[in-house]
Amino acid sequence: MNYKQYQDEVTADVAKVLGDAECQPILFIGSGFSKRYARGPNWEELLTTLAKNCPLIEKDFAYYKQAYNGDLKKIGSVFTDIYREWAWGSGKEHFPAEYFTSAVPADIFIKYMISQLLTGLGPDAKGSYGSEELDAEIDALKSISAHAIITTNYDQVIEPLFQEYEPVVGQQIMRKGYLAIGEIFKIHGCRTIPLSIVVNEADYQRFDEDHKYLSAKLLTYFIEHPLIFIGYRADDPNIKAILHDVYRMVRASTADTVPNIYILQWDENITESSYPAREYVISVAPDINLRIKSISANSFEWVFRAFGQAGSLEKINTKLLRALMARSIDLIRSDIPKKHVEINFQQLEHAVESGENFAKIFGVTSLSDPSKVNLDYKYAISGVAQELGFDHWHPVRVMIGKIAEDTGFDITSTDNRYHIAYKLGHKSDQLTHKYTEAAVDLFRRFQMGEPLQLDTGAVEVDKTLVSNVAASG
Repeated sequence: MNYKQYQDEVTADVAKVLGDAECQPILFIGSGFSKRYARGPNWEELLTTLAKNCPLIEKDFAYYKQAYNGDLKKIGSVFTDIYREWAWGSGKEHFPAEYFTSAVPADIFIKYMISQLLTGLGPDAKGSYGSEELDAEIDALKSISAHAIITTNYDQVIEPLFQEYEPVVGQQIMRKGYLAIGEIFKIHGCRTIPLSIVVNEADYQRFDEDHKYLSAKLLTYFIEHPLIFIGYRADDPNIKAILHDVYRMVRASTADTVPNIYILQWDENITESSYPAREYVISVAPDINLRIKSISANSFEWVFRAFGQAGSLEKINTKLLRALMARSIDLIRSDIPKKHVEINFQQLEHAVESGENFAKIFGVTSLSDPSKVNLDYKYAISGVAQELGFDHWHPVRVMIGKIAEDTGFDITSTDNRYHIAYKLGHKSDQLTHKYTEAAVDLFRRFQMGEPLQLDTGAVEVDKTLVSNVAASG
């Protein structure tokens, strides 16, 4: 066993998870990412710089770390107060004039300074990230067609790498009526909106109070999509909080590895003969441990290439997809109150390029044959899992495999009365898999141990008419 074998096995595992999930991965990005690719500071380094830049902070950062037992939130609160005193005194020229009014929150001054310190992070003037190795890693990262990106970073290092993605900052996530595709969720705020930055005890208290709403918005992502943590320590509290939510959903034991969650860890000591651990146990709460998959690397290029195996969404217009979802929310909300309109979101997966065509879904005009297909094949694999009482799609994949072993027929290998697969656009290589009520009934009979008689006949569908959502051109 050596590192080449480790890379091959991890790559194969990622490919299987992506294939089983039938969806794109989620990237969860921390400060280690900005430090590696943009020479950005981590939280402690940022507070150290803030201490140096304020003349009223007379002692070194180490003093405050010692005095407050390393509690960075508390230190953030202390520095918040000192920055306010400096701004209203000798430091007034360093801050915008509009901040000096009672209507502006008192912590605006330290947050404004943070926003200034993080300005301009990214590649150099020639577009290089510092070395051929880092440039290659960034190219590999950009090949990942992530469903969404979640980050606790305040900077704007990620946005230029995923230019078609929409940043959603802080409280905007809670106010957003829907989650689409191609979004960057900046859950701790962004330097472009200084007041959104989470840096002191009061900020974190508000964040913790909103956490249950944030979790409700994002937990489906964590359960249904492959998820990789990039730029975090394994003991990072942000990771623990997310994994605690996952634990409460799946109730996994330490002996069970969560199949779709990975943590990427840097290890400069890896050699050709290395074979690092493939799993990592994290204590997410007192007496609660969760086992996730671990990837150790001294170069991230091959890891990012592995997560790019899900296929490319370059030809999918993510802006149009988001607009389509927004239009669906507006239509439902503006409908006649006494008229109840029910529509499964899978029905939106047709060629919809205008409000007029979109309205057809709601019965304004007649639906074409493709809608009949989507009405019959109405379940994604996660929907099948929910119908069967599972919290995760993985048990359904296991059943599909066991049924194939028992009967010699893999229902996902063809288009049939249980399953259909089609592309997510004219030029995309990614397949979307959908299942029928007959498939749900089949899985229920399998669970009950009843004998199975499968209908293996093929179904003919004109796939040029089915689910070409937001294909560009």
